[in-house]
Amino acid sequence: MGKIKSFDELVQLQKEAKEKEVVHDIHILVCGGTGCKSQDSDMIVNNLREEIKNNNLEDRVKVVKTGCFGFCEKGPIVKFLPDNTFYIEVKPEDAKELITEHVINGEKVTRLLYRNQTTNEVVPDSKHMDFYKKQQRIALKNCGFINPGEIEEYIREDGYQALAKCLTEKSTKDVIDIVKESGLRGRGGAGFPTGLKWEIASRYDADVKYVVCNADEGDPGAFMDRSILEGDPHSVVEAMAICGYAIGASKGRVYIRAEYPLAIKRLNNAIMSAREYGLLGKHILGTDFNFDIEITFGAGAFVCGEETALIHSMEGSRGEPTTKPPFPAESGFFGKPTNVNNVETFANIPKIILNGAEWYKSIGTEKSAGTKVFALAGKINNVGLIEVPMGTTLREVIFDIGGGIKNGKKFKAVQTGGPSGGCLTEKDLDTPIDFDNLIAKGSMMGSGGMIVMDEDSCMPAVAKFYLEFTKEESCGKCTPCRIGTTRLLELLEMICEGKGTLEHLDELKNLSQVIKDTALCGLGQTAPNPILSTLDAFYDEYLAHVTDKKCPSKSCRKLLSYKIDANQCKGCTLCSRVCPNGAIIGKVKEAHMIDLMKCVKCGACMEKCKFGAISME
Repeated sequence: MGKIKSFDELVQLQKEAKEKEVVHDIHILVCGGTGCKSQDSDMIVNNLREEIKNNNLEDRVKVVKTGCFGFCEKGPIVKFLPDNTFYIEVKPEDAKELITEHVINGEKVTRLLYRNQTTNEVVPDSKHMDFYKKQQRIALKNCGFINPGEIEEYIREDGYQALAKCLTEKSTKDVIDIVKESGLRGRGGAGFPTGLKWEIASRYDADVKYVVCNADEGDPGAFMDRSILEGDPHSVVEAMAICGYAIGASKGRVYIRAEYPLAIKRLNNAIMSAREYGLLGKHILGTDFNFDIEITFGAGAFVCGEETALIHSMEGSRGEPTTKPPFPAESGFFGKPTNVNNVETFANIPKIILNGAEWYKSIGTEKSAGTKVFALAGKINNVGLIEVPMGTTLREVIFDIGGGIKNGKKFKAVQTGGPSGGCLTEKDLDTPIDFDNLIAKGSMMGSGGMIVMDEDSCMPAVAKFYLEFTKEESCGKCTPCRIGTTRLLELLEMICEGKGTLEHLDELKNLSQVIKDTALCGLGQTAPNPILSTLDAFYDEYLAHVTDKKCPSKSCRKLLSYKIDANQCKGCTLCSRVCPNGAIIGKVKEAHMIDLMKCVKCGACMEKCKFGAISME
């Protein structure tokens, strides 16, 4: 296929792609995201194709390696179309049975089907699975459905139609107005109105303008942007070109962390394919619009998620933020007007252009339109990637979609917004998720990380975990963040080791507020949020650590002690044999005891004891 030179040629290519797709009776979709690839999904693809070949089924059956289906807890996932059969936890050796039973004999392989977690009943298709019922996919629409390595598959699903519509039917102002009216807000964390951001960038004149895609996803437990780039990279390429047209930019840059090799590979392939088809480069679709995209690798610095730090990193300087104004829209990459949006924000753009502002605005809430992608992680049954309308409650996300807490434990808290967010508790479960509600509750949307904690989670230790991260990721430019986060971490370490005092709790709160008010950028300003939110909701736990020198959740090792019940101990010596420090004393068939001065509190003795004689206090 040569370059597409007009809207009509694009429409013709789409028609041919659709005709080509209906040739096969059965399509087998196999998850090719990072998580499933790590569990041999590539081998599953190869084995399925081999079985199809062995049975002379090439004309009837097609295997498609897709992006992430989202249900990571149950991967690798294999889905059969058109009957929508959803197989979970598939192994390479299952390929022969799937082809023999499902394709040749017409019988589903029951042992690989999903079962309802409450009733244990088989649920053969994704439409009736609790994990998917309340989801609405816009940014993730093509993930798990198309082969991200084939531009024809993206074009078949209306790909590049939005760009063509903009170039042939819309003025630059029309495009900006549609994005403004849609109510789309930035999905990178700040929630700034996307259309307004584009409008501001369009006002500045320059010989060169830039569109930058922020793919420097750094929150612990977050993988939303990575999955979009792995599963639907063309949606981002198309959206960047649309933005370039709207603001008058001719150059695009994707800033992506080097730890995302699969996303980089598929994005590179998408950019090259778009160039070959004339959808990037000079005179796109026969118009006067010129736009191309390059990739810049980041070294994994969390602070480079902040747009000015990101720009400095792209320029080859240290990734440090600068005060605003001037904003990047006025003076950004190498001093030129620059618009920065994150991956998920861009992934919404083509759908908004094709379906209209009113359609998008009808989803979500009045001030937070559309959907939001979240990465569910932590002590939750259904770990994975979800997309729900704004306004969906935390309870629906955690218990209906997420399947509740692992091992029947009690829900304790959920951290939204990653290290910049805060902990929300049981009293917040019915809070509709949107930008303003989460901020009002002392947390934030962030980029979409959502880490769930159960009754065994120690909240001072959770705060310490996030402070370890933000202290390590601080660029060091401003004193409040560089010194302040270090001091906060020191205080939390003392508290978790039983060395804290009531005065330390006061200092912790006061210093957190000072840093929040004085740090240079969003990383420093939000670093104290996990502390402030856990102090507010779980002050009793902090008190127990500093006054009773106890960890109520029994998580802080230095506050634990192990004890052997002499009446229960049989003197089997198993505990003394596994103790790494020789801290257990006793003779065979006599009750043992623990030398607390030698005990390193590893818990190996309690884990191995067959008689329940060892307890933890």
